[in-house]
Parts: sequence; C-alpha cells; structure tokens
Amino acid sequence: MANGSNQKRTLIEKLDQLPPERVAEVEDFVDFLTSKTRDKAYGDFLAVAEEVAKANVPPMTPEEIEAEIKAYRDERRRAARP
Repeated sequence: MANGSNQKRTLIEKLDQLPPERVAEVEDFVDFLTSKTRDKAYGDFLAVAEEVAKANVPPMTPEEIEAEIKAYRDERRRAARP
C-alpha cells in the first residue's frame, strides 16, 4: 500500500487528467466527506456532553482546560523520550 504522500501525488496526477467539471464534482465529494466526518465528531461531542450533564460535573474553567492540556502534552513528551 502506498504511503499518504504517494497517494496524494497519485490523486493529484489523476485530477490533472480530468476536465474542470469533473474536478468540481471531486471537490464536491471531498466537501461531502469532510462534512460527514465533522458531523460525526460533533455528534460524538454532544453524546459526551449529555453524559457529563447527567453526571452533574461542573464545567471546567479555561485555566483548568489549559492545565489539563499541558499535563497531557507533558506526559506525551515524557513517554516519547528514550
């Protein structure tokens, strides 16, 4: 199987062979796939938000969110060290 870079290059080469109206169709399809992925992520987020609301978990402050992100990144960096 080709790696992502080769797949993109091959796809671009194929797109270059298509007439403009077909390229527009491909673009519409890519937009559809992007929207579908985004819609699923949003649905997943809403499901989690509903569970959090049911559990009466207080919302996090921006500072708490930032601290959680920092802690996660620090842990990833520690785990990546040889």
